[in-house]
Amino acid sequence: MAKSQVTFNKIEKEKKRLKKREEKQKRKEARRAEAKENPQGIQFAYVDFNGNLTDTPPDPALREKIEAETIELGIPKKEDREEEEPANKEGKVSFFDHSKGFGFIIDSVNQEKYFVHVSGVLEPIEENDKVTYELERGQKGMNAVRVKKI
Repeated sequence: MAKSQVTFNKIEKEKKRLKKREEKQKRKEARRAEAKENPQGIQFAYVDFNGNLTDTPPDPALREKIEAETIELGIPKKEDREEEEPANKEGKVSFFDHSKGFGFIIDSVNQEKYFVHVSGVLEPIEENDKVTYELERGQKGMNAVRVKKI
């Protein structure tokens, strides 16, 4: 006669599974009994003027009236925005690889490095050349474009 396929480990797993099921059923019954005792249901939570949750409703007299016309949606147009930095910047070419077509420029004012691609260069540049350039947002940060030798 063949041996039983049920091992000790399988029996223990089955016992654990049944115990979990019973505990879950007990918790479910306890929640139902509590709901019958306390039929208030969900308590309300209010948000005050600072964004904090409270149990008291906010005072309508303190409500601030905002006109819909004053709300600005979207990004302001380019001419509306103030430019903090001048359009043309000066710097020095710290590295440029002609075979790969890219390099880096160090700003003369704040010593920041900016990526420059050969497509953004107006005249040929070499390492240690002083250049003027403009900045544009690229995929990975600010890029130097319209680069000219001084």
